[in-house]
Parts: sequence; C-alpha cells; structure tokens
Amino acid sequence: MRGRTLVFTGDGKGKTTAALGMVLRAAGHGQCVLVVQFVKGDSNTGELAACAHLPGVRITQTGLGFIPAQTAPAFRQHREAAARGLKLAAEALANEPLDLLVLDEVCLAVERGLLEEADVLAVLCQRTRPVCLVLTGRGATPGLLAAADTITEMRSLGHGVAHGIPAQPGVEY
Repeated sequence: MRGRTLVFTGDGKGKTTAALGMVLRAAGHGQCVLVVQFVKGDSNTGELAACAHLPGVRITQTGLGFIPAQTAPAFRQHREAAARGLKLAAEALANEPLDLLVLDEVCLAVERGLLEEADVLAVLCQRTRPVCLVLTGRGATPGLLAAADTITEMRSLGHGVAHGIPAQPGVEY
C-alpha cells in the first residue's frame, strides 16, 4: 500500500464530511485512524459522538473555535492551540501504527496564519510508512496543494444558511 495525501478544500460544504467518510471506510477495514481538528472546539458534534464508538478511531480537538483577527489578543491562543495540534499529529505519525491521519481544517489554519505552511509540510514529509494523509479546510495554499496526489475542491452553489436555515445537528455538526 502506498502512502497517499488528499486535500479537500474550497468554499463549499462537505470537506470534513468527505474526510469523515474516509474515516468510516478505514474503520470498516480495521484500520488505525487519528483525526486532529485544528479549528473546531465544540465537544457536542455528531462526529465526536460517532467516532467514540468506532474501534481504532480517535478524534482530538485542539482548536478553540472561530479564529479571531490576527490583531486580536486571543489570536495568540489560537496559534498555540494549532501548534499543539500539529505537534500531536507529528508525534502520532512518528510513534503510532496509523493507517489514516486526518488534519481537519489544517488548510484554513495555514491560510489564516495559525500555522506556517512549511511546518505542516515538514510533518507530512516525516511519513516513513504508507499512511494516508487527509488535509481539509478552505484556502489550501500552493504548497499544500503541491504535496497532494488527490485534490478535491468543494464549491458552494448555495447554502441553507443564506436562506435563513440555521445549522442543524447531523447536517452541519
């Protein structure tokens, strides 16, 4: 088996959902999976509840929620949280028998300045086994795109929120 790198990016809904579909598929094959969520910090999501019941699947949130402006005092805390997430991913990649590693919202974390692209690429390059890496999030940078062998862009053609429909459990979270 060959190590793969996939990127799910774009302004449309479905990036994390696509990655979680891969998590479900990997779990069905008895594979070892780690999901690190770099921006999300809500502990009441459906994916956390569902993944808790899947053997071999671990999901960890290191994010603090919506990212403030870089000039806001809280931005530094968000950067530190993202750095902890990247360190966790690097340690797991080096020390755990992972088959699939999902870096959820890592593209957005790089695009918004929480992480340096070079630091994320360094973690991707440390892969010594055929681990499948999945990077999600809006605004995938050129370097992250160049590191991928499969890239999917989700493009929004309409969204319920624009029509006044609030986020719903099981759909948005």
